[in-house]
Amino acid sequence: MGQNEKKQGLRAAAECLLANQQKILSANEKDVLKAEKGGMSPGMVDRLRLTVERIEAMAEGMLQVAELEDPIGEVEEMKKRPNGLLIGKKRVPLGVVGIIYEARPNVTADAFALCFKTGNAVILRGGSDALHSNIAVVEALKEGLHQQGLTEDSVQLITDTDRETVKKLMKMNEYVDVLIPRGGAGLIRTVVENSTVPVIETGTGNCHIYVDESADFQMALDIIFNAKTQRIGVCNACESLLVHRKIAEEFLPLLKNRLDEKHVEIRADQDAMGIVPSFIPATEQDWGTEYLDYIVSLKLVDSVEEAITHINRYNTGHSEAIITKDYGNAQKFLDEVDAAAVYVNASTRFTDGFEFGFGAEIGISTQKLHARGPMGLKELTTTKYIIYGNGQVRK
Repeated sequence: MGQNEKKQGLRAAAECLLANQQKILSANEKDVLKAEKGGMSPGMVDRLRLTVERIEAMAEGMLQVAELEDPIGEVEEMKKRPNGLLIGKKRVPLGVVGIIYEARPNVTADAFALCFKTGNAVILRGGSDALHSNIAVVEALKEGLHQQGLTEDSVQLITDTDRETVKKLMKMNEYVDVLIPRGGAGLIRTVVENSTVPVIETGTGNCHIYVDESADFQMALDIIFNAKTQRIGVCNACESLLVHRKIAEEFLPLLKNRLDEKHVEIRADQDAMGIVPSFIPATEQDWGTEYLDYIVSLKLVDSVEEAITHINRYNTGHSEAIITKDYGNAQKFLDEVDAAAVYVNASTRFTDGFEFGFGAEIGISTQKLHARGPMGLKELTTTKYIIYGNGQVRK
């Protein structure tokens, strides 16, 4: 499939997504009502819910992907050997990509767009909570491909919600080239531990913000409020706060007042509770918890070094931030924190393919092999060596 065909296919699919938005919203409403009746947490319901704005964002992401440079066919590192051989690397599709994900119907469109652009076929297995939404989205995508005379089989949705189906998918090495799980820790662990198909691990987000001794208080409050409360059910939301002890007495009451606006529960260590007694006592488990709720943990530290040590012990390798005016501390934080994305004076909410200019993302990889951070087009490709000769034989 040529670059122009891919571009036209994505444009048509995005248009059909918008044209069918009422049908998609009606299907989504069924899923949301069922989830709420079943006691799903507010954060997970927020992940599941679609709105006109979110469907428009899905379509916009697809259009952005359509206009991005196509990496397929790109030749890298062409070198001439002493024997005259020309050896280079050519970027090619992975093949068939399986995506196993939970209550995130926007993933359906994002995964299709990125896989289609990179010449991959995609098999989608969303969670049962989003089944009606995913069916409606995939029908719209297939309609767009059909309009352009392109194969609709490049995107396939598994509608069987039986867990045995997922187990079979994880063993289909003959047909599936790579699996990418997106969701909670339990889902990701299950796929990593049970799949015989190679897995690119996307991670949960126990994301920290460290407020340094020299931090601008208003900046810190604005960033924390955004990172914690803009969307609670996403992996780049802030879940843990660290505050330098020297500023705690002045900063913590301001922090409580700001987070009270969204009724955020603050689970704090004993020293922080000595300053604001209304905080909830934190346990050891809180330091490593991804809440996906209006809850945040809080710990006081004596230095940037202690903050870094704490983060590297409890984080999930996703996104970490420091709020500081100290250049040296900023650089130390960037150098020593082990995570896919490390920020200075900015919200962790920016760890996102759309925000990074990728148009969309297939997930946030927290592993260190092949791909790390938001996975865009290049991360859905592999390479093969191409060699030009003129009769060379090995001696």
